[in-house]
Amino acid sequence: MTDLEAALATLFSGDDSQAEAAIAVLAALAPSALPRLLIALEDPHSDHRWWAARALAAIDDPRVPPALQRALADPDAAVRQCAALGLRLRPHPGAAADLIDLLNDGDRLTARLAGDALAALGAPATPLLVEALSSPQAAVRIEASRALASIQDKESIGALIAAVDDPSAVVQYWAEEALDRMGVGMVYFKPG
Repeated sequence: MTDLEAALATLFSGDDSQAEAAIAVLAALAPSALPRLLIALEDPHSDHRWWAARALAAIDDPRVPPALQRALADPDAAVRQCAALGLRLRPHPGAAADLIDLLNDGDRLTARLAGDALAALGAPATPLLVEALSSPQAAVRIEASRALASIQDKESIGALIAAVDDPSAVVQYWAEEALDRMGVGMVYFKPG
């Protein structure tokens, strides 16, 4: 059995601590491991898909972010979460629209991790996040305002000022936090 085969067998063994250890080996064997991990993203077992996404996130290769983007549509919430976390570590502008869609995921952890991945994208995600601030879903607006608070892009100021009056107190909080972080809205009056 080759090192690659042994590492893949360990990755999919069901033993989480051993699987985590195998990730370092697979990352070192990236050129030969990558095709097998990409195939594993289509495995019928969600646990295998999760570990494939987890291992891919440890590999610095331009084929990884698009593969993680595809995994954002996985039927299993845990796989979507892992893919979003991987995209936070390896930001991919091409995934922005898919991550925006995940802000409305029924699983709130998935939505939160999608917001984190959008924040990691920085300014390129701003226009989509600003648009998400007008969603009828409060949960989407919350994640969008939280991501914008992290990005601190001046292009979002107008939308964040409007969000200060949002019906959701959490959206209001994040909008105010974003504006404070950017130094907007601080008015000083001269005594007198």
